Amino acid sequence: MTSAAVPEYPWLLPGALASPAKAARRTTRDWLVDTLCFLLAVGWLLLAVDDARSPQPDIALNAGPAWLVPADLVVGVLACGALWFRRRWPVGLAVAMLPLTLGSVTAALAVLIILFTVVVHRPFPVAAALAGANLVTSMVINQLRPDPSMSFWLAMIWTAVIFGLVMAWGMFVRARRQLVLSLHDRAERAEAEQQLRVAQARQLERTRIAREMHDVLAHRISLLSLHAGALEFRPDAPPEEIARAAGVIRGSAHSVLQDLREVIGVLRTDGDGAESRVPDRPQPTLADVPALIEECRAAGMRVTLSDEVAVPETVPAAVGRSAYRIVQEGLTNARKHAAGTTVAVGLAGGPGDGLTVEVRNRWPVSDVPGPAIPGTGTGLIGIAERVNLAGGRLEHGRDDSGDFRLAAWLPWPA
Repeated sequence: MTSAAVPEYPWLLPGALASPAKAARRTTRDWLVDTLCFLLAVGWLLLAVDDARSPQPDIALNAGPAWLVPADLVVGVLACGALWFRRRWPVGLAVAMLPLTLGSVTAALAVLIILFTVVVHRPFPVAAALAGANLVTSMVINQLRPDPSMSFWLAMIWTAVIFGLVMAWGMFVRARRQLVLSLHDRAERAEAEQQLRVAQARQLERTRIAREMHDVLAHRISLLSLHAGALEFRPDAPPEEIARAAGVIRGSAHSVLQDLREVIGVLRTDGDGAESRVPDRPQPTLADVPALIEECRAAGMRVTLSDEVAVPETVPAAVGRSAYRIVQEGLTNARKHAAGTTVAVGLAGGPGDGLTVEVRNRWPVSDVPGPAIPGTGTGLIGIAERVNLAGGRLEHGRDDSGDFRLAAWLPWPA
């Protein structure tokens, strides 16, 4: 159910039960119901008039003073006409009808219909008060125009039963409409929450992709900058080295553009269907760390690897991917802030003990020649978030020996 369906049911609009005057304009269903109520009230009026002409009337229209008969007809006609306004002013009409119906028989059904409207659209105390007031006027009617077929108290009992049935029916209709309104609101709220969950899931997925792209692009662009810097400071290098460096730059630039094309394609996609999603590329694992280090060595970095991981083939994929990203971020930071220093990468751990990842490099003693590689300053923040989500611990900063140390512990279930 959507909000577009609400105009078809104006009595379900918020506040429509408490204030019909604020509801939408009368619908086809409302016109049909109001017409039926009007015809029933007019039918009762005609029945009372026809019964008064019979030799043995069943309805006490002719009882009482002679002037009551034409007055009763006038009141009955007015009550029937007032039914067309009962949705807008139910309480006002019910109060206005009280003195007019003290001696009216022809307006009885119209009064019951107006009372039913009050019960449906107004709080119970208001409806009960008006029902009690109408019961009092009924006592006056039964005194002035007694029913020829039953006693006064029997007539009052039947009147009370009729008023009770009208009250019960109106309360049932009101409760049912409130239930439908509650279910409608609940369905709208559930739909909105579902849309919110979808939007949050999409945002989380985009954030994850952006985080992965940050790690990958920062690594590739820093390598590209390192090779370009070597060409800049060694213009007299052998042609073979220049050609190899140019090939690495071209390959890195191509990879960067491909990564950017994929992430931008995903971030521009608003749909969540399978046809609109870009398939994820194979994610790196712990086994890809040596290849990462060889790539950095090929770019001119001095990197050492100490691998003391027991049964590395059993490392969970998520743990291995996090370890790879930590090493990648540590190497990227070393290229940016400590170019020319030796970087030591250490991996250790086993099932049940967790996986320890450490990237250490000497603190640079002088400024890096040439322009510094720009950074976003969010690399370590992203790594810290990744480690926290994995349930691990992260430490980074200068240690007692003066080295910069990036160390993380990741849980590795036994």
